[in-house]
Amino acid sequence: MAFDEALLEALPRLGQPVLRFYGWTEPAATFGYFQKFSEVETVTLLRPLIRRPTGGGVVPHDADWTYSLAFPTGHEWYSLRAEESYRRAHAWIQAAFTATGTETELAACCKKSAPGQCFIGHEKHDLLWHGRKIAGAAQRRNRLGLLIQGSVQPPPVQVARADWEHAMIASASPSSAWREFVPDGPLLARVAELTAQKYSQRAYNQKR
Repeated sequence: MAFDEALLEALPRLGQPVLRFYGWTEPAATFGYFQKFSEVETVTLLRPLIRRPTGGGVVPHDADWTYSLAFPTGHEWYSLRAEESYRRAHAWIQAAFTATGTETELAACCKKSAPGQCFIGHEKHDLLWHGRKIAGAAQRRNRLGLLIQGSVQPPPVQVARADWEHAMIASASPSSAWREFVPDGPLLARVAELTAQKYSQRAYNQKR
């Protein structure tokens, strides 16, 4: 979470979109910035509970494939309406799954979910596999740029994560404009600062 927030802050300096893949060293759950901690802790047994810099509901993390997308204000994605940037993100993931031989679909409408839980039920443009939601995301758009944080709960088929990540990169548009991103010293220093002073602090995660 600290890295994603630091990435958003650094976008004016970086001036380029960034696609980041990451995972989890232990089971955990993240929850939307505006959610109430007292409600979140009653709907999942997963711990730790970490407040995201984006919105949305409770997302379980363990074997899921997590990613973030960050776009500076000068990029076309920044000017999109929230619904369209959400749809594009999942259409991108859908294309990557298609490249691995797995057919998925974008949800045309909604299916009621349990309160605050992202992967029980689904919303419009979520990614579905045989009717089950396997990908959702949350967004934050401010004067610095656009941050999308997403989770892919992979379907029970033989798709290697490395193959899916490779397909995501190959499906990027235009793929020729993307190159490997190496975090610099100032970015890593900000990540360490946010980790120590914010995301690891009970006072922040339970602030509302």
